[in-house]
Amino acid sequence: MACLDIDTPGIELILTVEEAPMAVVVATPKPALDKPLMHYGRRVLDRTAPGNAETEYRILDICPLTPHIGAEISGVDLSQPIGDDLAEELRQALLEWKVIFFRDQHRFASEHHVALAAVWGEPEVNPFFPKGDTVGVSRLAKDAMAIGNENIWHSDHSFMASPALGSVLRAVEVPSAGGDTMWADMAVAYDNLSEPMKDRIDGLTAVHDWVPSWGAVMTDEQIARFRETLPPVEHPVVVRHPQSGRKVLYVNEPFTTRIVGLSDTESRELLAELVLQARIPEFQVRFRWQPDSVAIWDNIAVQHYAINDYYPQRRVMERIAIAGVPLS
Repeated sequence: MACLDIDTPGIELILTVEEAPMAVVVATPKPALDKPLMHYGRRVLDRTAPGNAETEYRILDICPLTPHIGAEISGVDLSQPIGDDLAEELRQALLEWKVIFFRDQHRFASEHHVALAAVWGEPEVNPFFPKGDTVGVSRLAKDAMAIGNENIWHSDHSFMASPALGSVLRAVEVPSAGGDTMWADMAVAYDNLSEPMKDRIDGLTAVHDWVPSWGAVMTDEQIARFRETLPPVEHPVVVRHPQSGRKVLYVNEPFTTRIVGLSDTESRELLAELVLQARIPEFQVRFRWQPDSVAIWDNIAVQHYAINDYYPQRRVMERIAIAGVPLS
């Protein structure tokens, strides 16, 4: 018996030639990835870099939602002035937990939203978002006529030279069920890469661009106008977090278009594997919104996904993005 391999993209053909006059052809589609993404057993789920001491909080009452990402904080009224001690604990809690949540902030108004975001920095306007009544606040209203399209794992503003450091999101109106948001810890995602993969991506940079996503609903003239101030940018595939110094996997599906220095095929295959790291459940936390809930997340350390399971119900959120710095 003789076997012949025919190399056809996407199809593996095995021709088995018997002594009989007929040949049997078996076609097997190749998987999207040669290596499985999921595996059984333990994962490395460190909340902070190894060796860092746990923080003691004197003001905040912290209830973890997972061991490494996400915590609900109680005992704080965000409509009240934020003093230096509280601001410092808020910054430390966000650095440690990557996303923090507050319930029942019923007196939380736009001026409090702005004051809370100022704990971390200046507002950064998303050029594509509808504006709210207050400068820096974007109002995101979804219903049967304006369907939510943020249901893809992404990092806000990675298409900018200095991506947003974080975001503060307030729930104004939520559906009776559904409309949750999920966050994925991209430092943990990096930690769990194989050592050969870490070596492979060390020192690589990737192009980030808004055109494949936001540009899909624009005219050529609109794209050209935004292009004047928003050209493609490059960021390291692995960044050092600007506060913690921890390594973070920094590629995302809608905005990362290619890896510099690789062929189109190699870049596409590598990105296909890396962007899937955000989808691993152990790396994630999920939050169910209630009216007047507030979430703050570290936009460099995490990606997020707004679950679009509530159509045609109405969901209204208000967001402030916090201006960032160039990544290295």
